[in-house]
Amino acid sequence: MKIMFCGASSGVTGSCHLIRTEKHSLLMDCGQFQGGKAQEALNYEAFPFEPSEVEAMILSHAHIDHCGRIPLLVKRGFRGKIYCTDATADLLEVMLLDSAHIHEVDAKWQSKRNMRAGKPPVEPLYTTEDAQESLKYVEPILYDQQIQINEDMKIVFNDAGHILGSAITEIWVKEGDKESKIVFSGDIGMTERPILRDPTIIKKADCVIMEATYGNRNHEENSTSINKMIEIVLETVRRGGTVVIPSFAVGRTQELIYEFNRFYEKSSPDYKRELDGVEVIIDSPMATTATEVFRNNAQVFDKETKEYIMQGDNPLDFKNLRFTRSTEESQALNLDRRPKVIISASGMCEAGRIRHHLKHNLWDSRNSIIFVGYQAEGTLGRSLIDGKKDITLFGEEVHVQAHIHNLEGFSGHADQRGLMHWISGFTELKPKQIFLVHGEEQSKKDFAKLVNKELGYEPIVVLGNSEFEIESGESSILNFEKSMKASAEEADIQKVKNKISLIEEELQEILYNASLSVNENMTEDKLIKINNVVQELEKATINLGTAVNVRDNTTPEN
Repeated sequence: MKIMFCGASSGVTGSCHLIRTEKHSLLMDCGQFQGGKAQEALNYEAFPFEPSEVEAMILSHAHIDHCGRIPLLVKRGFRGKIYCTDATADLLEVMLLDSAHIHEVDAKWQSKRNMRAGKPPVEPLYTTEDAQESLKYVEPILYDQQIQINEDMKIVFNDAGHILGSAITEIWVKEGDKESKIVFSGDIGMTERPILRDPTIIKKADCVIMEATYGNRNHEENSTSINKMIEIVLETVRRGGTVVIPSFAVGRTQELIYEFNRFYEKSSPDYKRELDGVEVIIDSPMATTATEVFRNNAQVFDKETKEYIMQGDNPLDFKNLRFTRSTEESQALNLDRRPKVIISASGMCEAGRIRHHLKHNLWDSRNSIIFVGYQAEGTLGRSLIDGKKDITLFGEEVHVQAHIHNLEGFSGHADQRGLMHWISGFTELKPKQIFLVHGEEQSKKDFAKLVNKELGYEPIVVLGNSEFEIESGESSILNFEKSMKASAEEADIQKVKNKISLIEEELQEILYNASLSVNENMTEDKLIKINNVVQELEKATINLGTAVNVRDNTTPEN
């Protein structure tokens, strides 16, 4: 059995890994590369495998760096099922259709530039039609359901606590008379965060593929970041300015709504008077739609949030919250100079309405920009955090005078402490191999050293697209130069170099073992079927309560 690392191998975007046996091939994620022109160019290259030969795919979650090339995969021949959680399936439609629209607009804009320069037009990476076609292959399943992909492979999704529907995947693979268990972490979330449950701890694995985004640093406490954010908002409002928050439309935006909801409802009378006319505006059609998806998937919320809902409170709504959809509404925000909070996508400031808001607000020293998520190298967000004072937006030079803040406590990724807690959980069957992906080079190397020191494992730091033999440890670097399909105009392009620096054991097994002492006639297959029914029933029950409460409490404009 081999694992081919085809993305998120030298950086944090483009997640894509392939498990291959003599009989089967299973793809884990198919994400988009992000972070500047060099990374974006990787999206147009040929896959290092034949898409039509891939039997099935599992998707860890709906962030674009994990799902963004699925339409391209289908466009180039993939016809297998795409397994993901039901919440991820709901978000996936929102994400892929929005991504397709961005690619179409960018291609149209570039074609106009090319025409003026006497160059041929360009095609989008994929179209809206391509995205819609790819959604036909999505197969939603629930957490803790065991699914047989083929006669030799089965999977179980566990909550990763990263965004709604995010999953840590357990994969059992048979080869001959041997069965191996691979655990793919996806993106691991922080513990004790609002709305979502904590990441699931897995106890057994033969092989682990693990993210290491924050492998060499820790976040400040989330409560500290929340308090700082509120302080920044109050200080900005007092000097007559606007707060602009670049935020990922899925996950981070909903957490911010939740925290602003708590503050606006529970703040002191003095603060309430001060903030009475200060709106929190979600200026992102995708974030607006994603928030509705959150409201419709309450079955995966944590206990505290479920209790809010069942008591009739809507944690994703409050008096001063406003959503905008139209371009006209978005443009009007920058004409209105009253103090306000604008939350807009994209989180790394690479596309979308946030770039317009930055253009209109970065120059004014009364304003504040608050970053609440990871900023990849090469992005505008990273440049602003690093202190760049002069930038260009839509052809205009902007001198940065606004106050720039970076609150890492809001990150949806586990920090070094969280990653160590998760990898320490393999107490019943320790992995023979651990592959570190989805992190900049130094982050992965530092984390590998810590894991070796504290736990005795020797993690393999994946650097560049490569292929490994499971258990033998043998590897070979893939020759991407041969796989590149350069056009006549791109004949001089050299080989692309990767430059970025780099719940317990599955519920079925526990219940099965317990059942042996109670009923010797209870087979594993029967137990799995019973468990699947239980999961379906839980979803139906929670969603019924959500539907009633949202209907009764949602304001008309939302």
